[in-house]
Amino acid sequence: MNIKLNKWDSAKYLKTDEDMAAYFAACLEEAGDDAAFIAHALGVIARAKGMAQLAKDTGLGRESLYKALSSEGNPSFATILKVIKALGLRLESHPVAPV
Repeated sequence: MNIKLNKWDSAKYLKTDEDMAAYFAACLEEAGDDAAFIAHALGVIARAKGMAQLAKDTGLGRESLYKALSSEGNPSFATILKVIKALGLRLESHPVAPV
């Protein structure tokens, strides 16, 4: 018997701005120092919101955004900041407990 599985797509489940902010916060917590993980997480949120609108809001090309925000992308920090702002998100800093 063959079982057909569908690839999981988190973007399908990010319906509200609160969902997207919570997802981004969880990804920041989980990523450690993995910058590609953060870029990919932003790509998931961008697909949930609409990549075409994000392209307009950032002034960057839609295809460039898909590439930069993929798990293989390597966007500049300036691009990351533009995307975060256009998605209505914010980076925050909090002290962590000493190790």
